[in-house]
Amino acid sequence: MTDQELKDRVVEALAPIKEQLKTHGGDCELVDVVKGIVKVKLTGACGHCPGARMTLKMGVEARLKKVIPEVEAVEAVS
Repeated sequence: MTDQELKDRVVEALAPIKEQLKTHGGDCELVDVVKGIVKVKLTGACGHCPGARMTLKMGVEARLKKVIPEVEAVEAVS
């Protein structure tokens, strides 16, 4: 699978996650996908929340890995 194909799948899988984050005043933007590493930017309330790392790993990363086995990790970028 190419990085672009993986990126397209990640965009689809992020949609319900983004909706959930929006209910708490936050959001997440896909920045890039390179060799199984998904790079996202947490924005809104999520950007400065003390629980942002937990949201990233336990929420975003866990969901993406479950739906897309090719995802190796999710990293936050600024």
